[in-house]
Amino acid sequence: MATSAKPRLGVFKFASCDGCQLSLLDCEDELLAVADAVEIAYFLEATRRPLDGEFDLALVEGSVSSPEQLEQIRDVRRRSRHVVTIGACATSGGIQALRNYADVEEYSRAVYARPEYVQTLATSTPISDHVAVDYELRGCPIDKRQLLEVIAAFVAGRRPNIPNQAVCVECKLNGTVCVLVARGTPCLGPITQAGCGALCPGYARGCYGCFGPSHGSNVASLGRRFDQLGVPAEAADRLLATFNTWAPEWRRSLPVVPPS
Repeated sequence: MATSAKPRLGVFKFASCDGCQLSLLDCEDELLAVADAVEIAYFLEATRRPLDGEFDLALVEGSVSSPEQLEQIRDVRRRSRHVVTIGACATSGGIQALRNYADVEEYSRAVYARPEYVQTLATSTPISDHVAVDYELRGCPIDKRQLLEVIAAFVAGRRPNIPNQAVCVECKLNGTVCVLVARGTPCLGPITQAGCGALCPGYARGCYGCFGPSHGSNVASLGRRFDQLGVPAEAADRLLATFNTWAPEWRRSLPVVPPS
């Protein structure tokens, strides 16, 4: 693999909004330390260096949504010692995976004047559906502190120390009153992985599920609670049909069967 004295880092983008990879530039005070610990060998948002050689660590943002991207991710995997996917698009297909429940050709005809020029796959899928992934970092966008922990862990040769409990734990640690219990506000906190600091409940709003399913998500139980609160089934389904709609734990709970 890489012969440089520093581990070589590559940052790659697929179907996404760029927000997660830009979290690396948002590190600000810590960015110089990152640049000192690794060689940023490929990162189009920050450097014009061409895609060259192999990488000790590849950070991959975005879902696979086109035939070209399918070939590109296989090339990234071949070049990289470790592959870490970052963000909801890369780990669960992103909000664009809503098209997985419908006919993508119908969408193309509705949006584009000449849909025959659009080269796309029928689905938007996470990176792990196509190549082996060493670690997944959740979020929409990811938390920069967690990103720093992941980079530090792989440089040190250890497993990242990232929490996998539900957002509810963060609410308790913050002293935030439960919006689901106290206000009857629909909230995905009980089934969503921690990582955002329970931002929305801190402002008396229900969690939107940006960080995807927590370990052991009990979607059925939360659904029964929503039903007790009088939340219409369609509204409850829409809460799951956002950033992480294609995550298996949530996908199984949605009533719409995707096309074969």
